[in-house]
Amino acid sequence: MIKSEIRNKILHIRKKNYSKHLFIKSNKLIKLLKTIKLRSNNIGAYYPFNYEINIINTLKLLEKKNFAISLPKISQNKKMDFYQWSIKDPLKINKYGIPETISKKKVYPNILLIPLVAYDNKLNRLGYGGGYYDRYISRFEKKKKINKNRCRFFFSKS
Repeated sequence: MIKSEIRNKILHIRKKNYSKHLFIKSNKLIKLLKTIKLRSNNIGAYYPFNYEINIINTLKLLEKKNFAISLPKISQNKKMDFYQWSIKDPLKINKYGIPETISKKKVYPNILLIPLVAYDNKLNRLGYGGGYYDRYISRFEKKKKINKNRCRFFFSKS
């Protein structure tokens, strides 16, 4: 099966089985973040759409714990960057139907919470197929010379 077929199949299953009670165990995520020596507390996140895990309560808690939140914005040249956002700030809907911040203050998060469609046994991410996050991470790795380590995030269903 090719990626697009897998993606379509998983998105159909996700929509059919979506639960509003699926969430990130925020306290475990914060505990993990505290064990990492961060240069700053800037978190690049996503605003959930298309039956993604709702991370809004996690973002509220992170902001309460003095983490700065940023959301991605897509520019006309298929480039994505992160911009400052607070849970209280308004959003606009982009051409893909995804909520984006209206902020013009670009930031460089040192931790990313990335949406996905699926992942395999080796934790390779299958996204929506646009390559925005892959290009962003590649650009960021080259500029900042970071090591692309993978973290496991903690999800739960109540």
